[in-house]
Amino acid sequence: MQEAIPYRTSHHSLIARSPSPVSPRCDGMVAKMVTENAVIVIGRRGCCMSHVVKRLLLGLGVNPAVCDVDEKDEGGVVMELEELIRGNDKDDKVQFPAVFIGGKLFGGLDRLMATHISGDLIPILKQAGALWL
Repeated sequence: MQEAIPYRTSHHSLIARSPSPVSPRCDGMVAKMVTENAVIVIGRRGCCMSHVVKRLLLGLGVNPAVCDVDEKDEGGVVMELEELIRGNDKDDKVQFPAVFIGGKLFGGLDRLMATHISGDLIPILKQAGALWL
């Protein structure tokens, strides 16, 4: 019979799950994660919309980096991300869940779903290097 592996949580308030778990703080680490990953989902810990975004991407064959933000760290993370997108000449406001594709703010659940339904999401993910097939 197989034995279950115990689930461990980090003691840090901000957790990122990617191929190698990282525990960033609001001091440039989130922006670094955005630039280093083809796709990253940043959302509130336990948010159902973040879960839907992650499941959609996983279903398409994308293994996104995931950054779950605690409520107490949300303001700092939003400020850091808005600073990052201002550098990309965007006037967008960051709302969770925020999906970054190719280092640029793509949008949230609504934009991701609309792009998927229109058939345009797969080419965008391929161009960002998140899909190879």
